Amino acid sequence: MANRYLSRSLALQTLYEWDFRVYEREKVPQLIEYNFQEFAPDFSDDGFAKSLVKGVFAHQESIDAFIVKYAPEWPLSQITTVDRNILRLGIYEMIYDSEIPARVAINEAIELAKAYGGPSSSKFVNGVLGSLYKDILPQIQEKEERLVKVQQDKKRIEEQKKNAE
Repeated sequence: MANRYLSRSLALQTLYEWDFRVYEREKVPQLIEYNFQEFAPDFSDDGFAKSLVKGVFAHQESIDAFIVKYAPEWPLSQITTVDRNILRLGIYEMIYDSEIPARVAINEAIELAKAYGGPSSSKFVNGVLGSLYKDILPQIQEKEERLVKVQQDKKRIEEQKKNAE
């Protein structure tokens, strides 16, 4: 969905700027507003980008611990700012966002890495998130099953509406 990709890009831009410039978190809402005005002035995502940034901040300590664990050869401070924040977004969506399937979160993070990272960013992001996914799959299985059921229910309702017309 192109709108979600744009929202993720705006969230990444905001996290990157916050991380790179070492802004206080209190300035982040202003950064988000600026990025929307600068890069997508007529775009409304119903708060998706803001919720991603808030979610990353709410869980940053545990997210960063996952990055350290699954990228052991790279100290957190030595991971490029772009890759570090793509991983933060991906891990937040994989583990803490109840609406996003983990595989979708991984794929979206890889796409961001291809678009904004360096030549090996997508492989790095894929490796870290793939390893995490394998380890946490039993824990997120219930989330994955629930999301599949929700998708099936949506399709069934749409088909019923079509047939009723």
